[in-house]
Amino acid sequence: MAGNTFGSVFRVTTWGESHGTAVGATLDGCPPGLPLTARDIQAELDRRRPGRGGPAASPRKEPDAVEILSGVFEGQTTGTPIALAIFNKDAHSKSYDNLKDIFRPGHGDITYLAKYGLRDHRGGGRASARETAGRVAAGAVAKKLLALHGITVRAYTVALGGITTGKRNLAEINDNPLFCPDNEAAATMIGHIETVRKEGDTLGGIVEILATGCPAGLGEPVFEKLDAALACALMSIGAVKGVEIGAGFAAAGMRGSENNDVILPGGFATNNSGGILAGISNGNLAHEPVAVSIGGRHDISAIPRIIPVCEAMVALTLADHLLRQKAIA
Repeated sequence: MAGNTFGSVFRVTTWGESHGTAVGATLDGCPPGLPLTARDIQAELDRRRPGRGGPAASPRKEPDAVEILSGVFEGQTTGTPIALAIFNKDAHSKSYDNLKDIFRPGHGDITYLAKYGLRDHRGGGRASARETAGRVAAGAVAKKLLALHGITVRAYTVALGGITTGKRNLAEINDNPLFCPDNEAAATMIGHIETVRKEGDTLGGIVEILATGCPAGLGEPVFEKLDAALACALMSIGAVKGVEIGAGFAAAGMRGSENNDVILPGGFATNNSGGILAGISNGNLAHEPVAVSIGGRHDISAIPRIIPVCEAMVALTLADHLLRQKAIA
């Protein structure tokens, strides 16, 4: 397998290189009749595009204007493959000429050469974070599908460069360029980013993702558990080196009586399991949010541009498992 396709029923293949003609995605398995326009997709791409995110962002300026090449007619999906293209406009390939024979630490230069015997040194080629534009475009379609079933996916910054949020006020997420639910913490993070930028260094961060409204029954037993699929999806994002679901590693310090989610008549009292038991979504009738934390690092910081990417991968995973469940339910 080439490793460029994700999903079983709701399948997405991303394509393109950082400094090639375009990047994009081909999405197959989307049901017909789903309302979809380029504007729906553009709204998500605008959150991810270079130049977005204040001082943490890459200096590359790309409009990231999406074009729907197939699979949509008169504002609705047709059930045939949806091809999405985002043409590169601000690639300065000559800036990478001096890196043609140099392996950058922390990048895929040395591993791509080892695997394929050649590599595209211009901006990282296929290993560039620019590849995620295709994921976000496909994720926008998945979000539209999930919304029809009352499922939402939302992500935000909870830590950056060792600075953590003191609160989680989701109403503040769009008040700052870091998508942080704590405006005061966001201001401190931004100041730290500016200092580190002047020092020529970069920072890591943690993103928390909430998926709400998931019905019970999503996920497959044993080898295709929902939590395993989510971990796989998030770990496929460049620079991500850790994933936690629910209580995550904190569960190692808990007793079973503390970690087990008590089931009450109205639903689950806690959410240490992340809304998943035996690899299958439990429905979380108390409507507790499902928390997934990841770490990442690129640009000055992956934050906040990685946030819509994380949402996209979770949305793609849930859309795939939702359609898989519908096939048997």
